[in-house]
Amino acid sequence: MIKYALLFVALLFSSQICTAQDVDKILKERGEVYFSFELKPETNPGEQLAIIDGIISIDKVTTTKVLAYANTKGFEQFQKLSYSIDVLTAPSMLLSQKEIDGSGSRVNWDYYPNYSEYIDIMNQFVTDYPSLCELVNIGSTVEGRDLLFIHINNNLGTEADEPEFMYTSSMHGDELTGYILMLRLIEHLLENYGTDERIATLVNEIDIWINPLANPDGTFAAGDQSVFGATRFNANYIDLNRNYPDPEDGPHPDGNTYQDETQAFMDFADAHHFTLSANLHTGAEVVNYPWDTWAKLAADDDWWYYISRQYADTAHTFAPAGYLTDLNDGITNGYAWYSISGGRQDYMNYEKQCREFTLELSSTKLPPPSQLPDFWEYNYRSLLSYLGQSLFGVRGLITDANTGEAVHAEVFIESHDKDQSQVFSSLQIGNYHRLLHSGTYSITYRAEGYEPFIVNNVVVANDSTTIINVQLDSLVGIEDITPQTQVFIYPNPVEDIINIRLAEISKEIVLINSSGIAVSKIVPTSKNSQLDVSRLSKGMYFLVIRFEEHTDYRKIIVQ
Repeated sequence: MIKYALLFVALLFSSQICTAQDVDKILKERGEVYFSFELKPETNPGEQLAIIDGIISIDKVTTTKVLAYANTKGFEQFQKLSYSIDVLTAPSMLLSQKEIDGSGSRVNWDYYPNYSEYIDIMNQFVTDYPSLCELVNIGSTVEGRDLLFIHINNNLGTEADEPEFMYTSSMHGDELTGYILMLRLIEHLLENYGTDERIATLVNEIDIWINPLANPDGTFAAGDQSVFGATRFNANYIDLNRNYPDPEDGPHPDGNTYQDETQAFMDFADAHHFTLSANLHTGAEVVNYPWDTWAKLAADDDWWYYISRQYADTAHTFAPAGYLTDLNDGITNGYAWYSISGGRQDYMNYEKQCREFTLELSSTKLPPPSQLPDFWEYNYRSLLSYLGQSLFGVRGLITDANTGEAVHAEVFIESHDKDQSQVFSSLQIGNYHRLLHSGTYSITYRAEGYEPFIVNNVVVANDSTTIINVQLDSLVGIEDITPQTQVFIYPNPVEDIINIRLAEISKEIVLINSSGIAVSKIVPTSKNSQLDVSRLSKGMYFLVIRFEEHTDYRKIIVQ
């Protein structure tokens, strides 16, 4: 602890422009250095940032000025690019330890709990509300600290037709406004469950998971007794928000192995079926929505704009003028701000089909403890509203038409979904939750071994729910179904062209593979039709012939 205090004093009373020896000392003491630099005017800013982000960890971009962190390896590489830098005091050391530790209490939530206090608080929630919450440890950090979630629901341990929702905070260990807001949100949900109808609805109808501290090694880098001296990186000096698989750059985009914290969260996401989540940060005041890695817009960009605008506008109502107004009055597309690779937001959206945005809660990474109640007042209504959004859009159950059992199926919005934006029903009970902006949609439900089912003209309104339960017909044994209309198929097996002769004109003819995916479709204008299968892979397919009153099936072999 003494070494951090001495370093703080040295930086505070020195020029921000430090010598190489100063930087070496900082890196040796803390494992990371915080600095700023100006982008070069002769080169495209976006191109510069794309190169730089692969070397150091960009923190914030304002016009041409960049704030960033680097570990020893990254800083050495960055120096080769010949930028002039100003080394800055670490954000977690701008206040003295006495100011950070303060004299606040849990009564007002105007303090930063130390590590043991944090563990005690999380356990106390369960002691006080055993029927509403449980403490779940999803793994350990590099240094062995716990990665903890509070799981809140009125039917713990029971699978139900409910969306799963996740809040996590402070994967950058020195960004701690969300740390307190998440602890307070847990308390707010539990304390008000019996008296607030809105809270009761959220707890009864949503499976809620809240992790207040995603990088405790960074938060308590200077010791478990204080957040003073917290670091952005984990104990291996890795930025956890650059350590996830990336939609564009693939696995290990930062060149590092998946850290213990990253792997724990990925395993946790694999074990769940999250509909909506948020990743809480500080250092700016803005709602950042997908994508971060791509310039192209997300399939649900209009929904993201609506949800982000709703969060910011609600906060504006209860905050002083100027709060949460960065960039586009408090919201931004991630790439439009600056591009990053390996972020958790894009990972959750692309790999897990979970809608997640990044919430930057305060310009000051580690505000004075006395200000923490203010940030709660500004944000808690927005936090509850965002949580409630997981109940809206299109939802329902997908089951087997014959057995009634749950079916794990894809829910695909025609002429809309792209870049892995489709969602899937859960394997346990077959429930699905598709968040959508207001509009009219055509939805295809498909699963391996089942005939696709299409629902047209689905009307969706913002902040409301459309329920569509679907029963899928199995393809197993359909070759034994007696046709209701005379159908001639030849040749079969087939190599190129298959001829179809019908006793009456059908509405449509669809060829689907054994996974239930439509690979060809025609709308006949006569009783005789042809399908070209020459480009299809060899194997078994099913011809689905739909008439006005019934549907006939034929098994086809492509060889």
